[in-house]
Amino acid sequence: MAVNDPIADYLTRVRNAQQAGHRVVEIPASKLKKSITEILYDQGFILKYKFDDEAGKGGQGVIKIALKYITGTKTPVIRELGRISRPGLRKYAKADELPRIINGLGVAIISTSRGLMTDKQARSEHIGGELLCYVY
Repeated sequence: MAVNDPIADYLTRVRNAQQAGHRVVEIPASKLKKSITEILYDQGFILKYKFDDEAGKGGQGVIKIALKYITGTKTPVIRELGRISRPGLRKYAKADELPRIINGLGVAIISTSRGLMTDKQARSEHIGGELLCYVY
């Protein structure tokens, strides 16, 4: 099945795996999804990840993500993740108009001319871009 919005598919797979209580989720790989995964790891939202380039049909490979849960309560570390810019309605922001996700506790992932980065990085480098998604 062809996916029209690969980022929304990525977010949905992570969300569904967390709700089902899975430890690992497999997602078809792409450069964009690999960058999003690295940002989630750097920000401490996921435990670890592995890029498996051989697995999967068609040679694209898969990303295996180990989801992170709070030890005592077994609740997921990621409370919410959602799409901001959609294929039908793209959302862009200048450096000084970038949103703060729950007053800086969350992270917005922005696609800039210098690659994918968090809203904090984009603000410090003073560049805007397309608002892809948010995580907290």
